[in-house]
Amino acid sequence: MRLAEGIIVDNEKTFGTLKFSALRREVFERGSDGEVTEQVKERTYDLKSSGQKQMIQASVPADIPLKEFAYNDEVVLVDPIIDTVANPTFRGADVDWYIKSANIVPAKKPNQQSNQQPNQKNA
Repeated sequence: MRLAEGIIVDNEKTFGTLKFSALRREVFERGSDGEVTEQVKERTYDLKSSGQKQMIQASVPADIPLKEFAYNDEVVLVDPIIDTVANPTFRGADVDWYIKSANIVPAKKPNQQSNQQPNQKNA
C-alpha cells in the first residue's frame, strides 16, 4: 500500500533547522537479470532535524551530484515528499516512512544578504 502522491510538507514546520551529517548509502540499479549494477539510482543522506529532534534520512536522485557539505552545515530540502510503504503481516502491517527530495541545497542565512548599498543621491 502506498500514498498516491506522498505527503507534501512545509520544510520549516516539519523539519525546523536541518544540519548535514553524512552520506548514509547509495542505492544501485538492478539489471534485467536481477543483479545489482554499478549504476547509482539514488543517494540517502543523514540530516539532523531540530523540528523532529532526531536524525532523519532524505534521498535524492542520482542525477544530482554527490553532496559534500561540511558536518553541521545548514541545508534545505528542495520539494520534499514523505511517503510510506506498508507490508502486511499476520498481526497487521509494518509501515516504513521515507523522505524523497529533488535536491539538498545550502540554507540561506539572513546575514547573507547582498552587500550592495542602496543608491544615495548627494544633495
